[in-house]
Amino acid sequence: MSTPDIAHAGTKPAVLFVCSKNGGKSQLAAGLMRQLAGGSVDVYSAGTKPGKDLNPLAVESLAELGIDLSGEYPKPVTGAVEDTVDVVVVLGTEAKLAPREGVRMEVWETDEPSERGIEGMERMRLVRDDIRQRVEQLHQELTRS
Repeated sequence: MSTPDIAHAGTKPAVLFVCSKNGGKSQLAAGLMRQLAGGSVDVYSAGTKPGKDLNPLAVESLAELGIDLSGEYPKPVTGAVEDTVDVVVVLGTEAKLAPREGVRMEVWETDEPSERGIEGMERMRLVRDDIRQRVEQLHQELTRS
């Protein structure tokens, strides 16, 4: 099945990354997309049950790549944001979100190294790198002319 071309003529594509707490995976994806897109894609992140803080290991893993998450914080999913994006990406299986008509939705079942006994920063780097590959592919789809 081919992916529909979602880049709009004259407007920037927009993506919303969602996880349950908006403290780790969705923040990783958003930070990676912002760095890769350099402003060519509008990027949002949110959580279905936002936590209080960002995951410090997620923040550190992005800092290793020169991505600064200062000023970011867990935010709830809102209909206003969902209505402005072309793609909603749900990261992991914990967050549940109803599809919206006219908005492409993807669920990324991301690598979970803790299931293999890998924890801490090593785990977070593996999660980050898995998400990074997916973000690169999505970026290509979003910016294709």
